[in-house]
Amino acid sequence: MKIEEVIRTVNQMKADGIIRNYAIGGAVGATFYLEPVSTLDVDIFIEVHAKPGSSIISLDSIFSYLRERGCTMEGEHVVMSGWPVQFLPPTGPLIEEALGSAVEVDVEGMPARVFTAEHLAAIALQTGRAKDKARLLQFIETRALDSSAFEAIVAKHGFSQQWQRFQQQFLSS
Repeated sequence: MKIEEVIRTVNQMKADGIIRNYAIGGAVGATFYLEPVSTLDVDIFIEVHAKPGSSIISLDSIFSYLRERGCTMEGEHVVMSGWPVQFLPPTGPLIEEALGSAVEVDVEGMPARVFTAEHLAAIALQTGRAKDKARLLQFIETRALDSSAFEAIVAKHGFSQQWQRFQQQFLSS
């Protein structure tokens, strides 16, 4: 199972006009900044738009494209090169900003778009699950964040109180 094959396929989807913009988020996105962790799937966030004259958003073209190339469906995942992949629309302003601010990284000679460390950390703060708090601590302890950029994102999206609680709980001595 090589993530490079997933990236190659997603880049081809973009080149073929099936998707406009994408970025890798979640645990796989975090591995571009932190030590790898075990994860069940790849979260790929994509721009979605309703077809002209419609208010309904459909991902059918994505799934048809991938099925034609031998990918299979398992629940909410598309299995690509052995990886369960979720194609996710932005669920709010923070994810929309993260998608628009994603950075390009090199993966075995291929470009891949990934959320910034600061956006991944802010999303972890927002989500607040135990594994997200652990990831946020990892970002802080490994100095993978630009603190001022992270705090600006946190303030802009209204998570300052959550950040203060997190600091009191995990970072005060």
